[in-house]
Amino acid sequence: MNSHGSTNSTPRKVLVTGGSGFVGGHLVERLIERGDEVTVFDTAPPPGPLASENAKYVRGDIRDETELARVIRSNVDVIYHLAAVVGVDRYLSDPTAVIDTNFSGTRNVLDLATRAGAKVVLASTSEVFGKNSSVPWREDSDRVLGPSSAARWSYATGKALAEHLAFSYRDQHGLELTVVRYFNAYGPGQRPAYLVSRSVHRALNGRAPVIYDGGGQTRCFTFVQDVVEGTVLAGTRTDVAGESFNIGSGTETTIARAVRLIGELTGANTEPLDVDTGSVLGDSYEDLPRRVPDSTKARQMLGWSERTSLREGLRRTIEWARASPWWLALPEGGAG
Repeated sequence: MNSHGSTNSTPRKVLVTGGSGFVGGHLVERLIERGDEVTVFDTAPPPGPLASENAKYVRGDIRDETELARVIRSNVDVIYHLAAVVGVDRYLSDPTAVIDTNFSGTRNVLDLATRAGAKVVLASTSEVFGKNSSVPWREDSDRVLGPSSAARWSYATGKALAEHLAFSYRDQHGLELTVVRYFNAYGPGQRPAYLVSRSVHRALNGRAPVIYDGGGQTRCFTFVQDVVEGTVLAGTRTDVAGESFNIGSGTETTIARAVRLIGELTGANTEPLDVDTGSVLGDSYEDLPRRVPDSTKARQMLGWSERTSLREGLRRTIEWARASPWWLALPEGGAG
């Protein structure tokens, strides 16, 4: 607790949309640990049993308002809305699903939450800032995007539309709402379709890592447990309604360095394969040279800070991966 307000430690009735996913699964574990009564709403079941008699899974799609209405009722205190179609592979292959889930699905969540009187924490992404070259990005930094004809921008646009909807429900209907924007989350359980998870997966399977265009791009990798703590704070603090927060590491790291560190920690110091972005993802795909958050607001208002160094987070991720043969057996790109 700090001078900006308090957190409420009373157990609550909580709904997590997308609670079977990567961040969602870790969030559910943390909420169960808090003693909350948790309902997971997702199109797929959690990868393992829910570790509490106060947790349950309900199968459903947020785009189906009738299905969603079964779990968003007047007895729900907080909705953590994480359901989305995520990943470069997916928003290049099926941009329609990306936009529809993020827009139509989010509208269903917000509409039902308003009727139920529930608080909403909307999980968003650093992608909403697009290719704004003026970093670090504050919460109110400009969005700079490429052409609407390029599927590469469908995820950024879909998530930004979700944010616009959320803030309109705040202003027009009095919905209690907080937005959290994640920056390059990684950790145990992430499907092997992202830089860290793919590199760990390839290293432990004896394959060379892949970098794009020399790996000089920088990212601020944020361990999933730190992401979850920021998300829980946004849902439990009593004084941050109507705000948005960047939840991201303050340490800028080149992609090449992150891959080298993975090689060092796995003992697989194989030279990376350097791939041209355009040859794999198409000429319309624009990679970002830097993606850096200004998380000052999260520190000051949420009392959040990054606690896990990249080395420690990678060590824990690799340790989990070694103990998870089912994950190592997934094809690159993952499942689900």
